[in-house]
Amino acid sequence: MKIAVINPNTTASMTATIADAARRVAHDGTEILAITSSMGPVSIEGYYDEVFAVPGLLVEIVKAEREGADAIVIACFDDTGLDAARALAGIPVIGICEAALSATSFIAQRFSVVTTMERSRLPVEHLVHRYGMGSRCKVRAADVPVLSLEDPNSNARDRLRSEISAALKDDRAEAIVLGCAGMADLTASLRQEFGVPVIDGVAAAVKQAESLVAQGLSTAKRGAYASPVHKAYGGELARFAPQAMEA
Repeated sequence: MKIAVINPNTTASMTATIADAARRVAHDGTEILAITSSMGPVSIEGYYDEVFAVPGLLVEIVKAEREGADAIVIACFDDTGLDAARALAGIPVIGICEAALSATSFIAQRFSVVTTMERSRLPVEHLVHRYGMGSRCKVRAADVPVLSLEDPNSNARDRLRSEISAALKDDRAEAIVLGCAGMADLTASLRQEFGVPVIDGVAAAVKQAESLVAQGLSTAKRGAYASPVHKAYGGELARFAPQAMEA
């Protein structure tokens, strides 16, 4: 089985962190294809970045499927481009936010997502409600830029720990969901430090992708996720016309 784990931003070092988290939980027979988008923002922090990350993501999805991937994981907690990706792809596509919330719902009644910036908190909060978890889950922002998580001289990890402490005390959270793929390498240490389940969306998504492939399931191709209608796209977006992407 091949699972393509795609980082929709263009920071290769973050892809390496994501790949390590995916490979730690993957079955022995699963090959993880870790992919960095070739175009778009270096990090995704808010709606504007998200929009411009989608074209590069879709290009990589088409490539991965052509190269034999059995499923796709979109490794951004905004579930960047998820609906468009499911319409385009002929294989299962999993977003790490949806995967993490689903996994956590099996093991905790109340839980909190701790994400990066305040501008990222609101999009994640909208996803929490979309996925039906609004009555069980609160979303917090540690007010740290995504790329600062990779800087050992920043105070990003201390701020993250402080926000987790607040979630456990003030939200009465029973589990913590890490709201950024760049936090994936912190899961084990945070579980040990706080003594509660800490859920990484990359790991959760990989296991759910494996399950769907093992069951022979893929995305429904009628209704919302029907394949895109062939039509002309103008200007610089001509290459993204559905018929061009399928060629």
